[in-house]
Amino acid sequence: MAMLWELQAFCAVVERKSFVVAARMLGRSPSAVTRAVQSLEQQLGQELLRRSHKEVGVTEAGGTYYAYASEMIALQDEAEEKLAGVAAKPQGWIRFSAPESLALRLMPEMIARFGTAYPDVQIDVRYADGLLDPIKESLDFAIRGAFPQSSELRAFPLWSYRRYLYASPDYVARRGLPQTPEALAGHDFVIHTAPRVLRDWFLRRGGDSYRLNPQPRHRFSSGIAVYQAALHGMGIVRLADWLCRPAEAAGQLVRICPDWHLTSSTGVEPRMHAVYAGERMPRRVRLFLQALREAGEAEARAARASA
Repeated sequence: MAMLWELQAFCAVVERKSFVVAARMLGRSPSAVTRAVQSLEQQLGQELLRRSHKEVGVTEAGGTYYAYASEMIALQDEAEEKLAGVAAKPQGWIRFSAPESLALRLMPEMIARFGTAYPDVQIDVRYADGLLDPIKESLDFAIRGAFPQSSELRAFPLWSYRRYLYASPDYVARRGLPQTPEALAGHDFVIHTAPRVLRDWFLRRGGDSYRLNPQPRHRFSSGIAVYQAALHGMGIVRLADWLCRPAEAAGQLVRICPDWHLTSSTGVEPRMHAVYAGERMPRRVRLFLQALREAGEAEARAARASA
């Protein structure tokens, strides 16, 4: 097992080109990763990595050895996977963070179904709209929406969705129903401030685009608070279609500028994803994320069908 740890440390440094980033990914200290690589080099009698103040490079011997080391790790993972399939059902804790809106929609039902299928697995969720670091918080993963941020964390894609503008029928009765982005001038907006404030919203319809700089009437750090504000007629909000579909079907929310949806500044559609550290994902975690992906994709399909 000591040898396996040294291989994992070496491969992580090669892939991330940094002892510090590799240590974060593995959940260990930089000094522990450094000692593991040094021990491996001493055993092999070869310098595997070329170190400098600016970067970490791979020697010729290191490049050759990396191909074999990564293959050995893959074989070990495959062997453990085979044994896990033969052994008892998945068990243990799954700890993760998720946006608050998932506590309102999708997650409770999905966790209930997963708990029935895997009764020996326990779930520990931290609902928060801020960006929690799964390494610092000792989480298996963190669920995030919109667009992945650049980091050393790995991403597990869940489901794509669309964002629209919504308001309550009461608000529309008082202020009118804007059909185009230009007609939004002078309206009340409720802004979600976590994990960060987006100064501009980018609306698209086919090949047309419009850049909107909404001036907020209200600002909340909670996605659920923004959703509730829309239901109570406080203004126009920007929310995910999978979240608003039931309220829209029940006539509690109305789509504003219904032919337009919101994307990134480059036209990319948002996507839910889970970020995690390390090369390996426990079987119970992978099964949970696969079940969540299927549930999210089903919700997204239903939202598209009702559009």
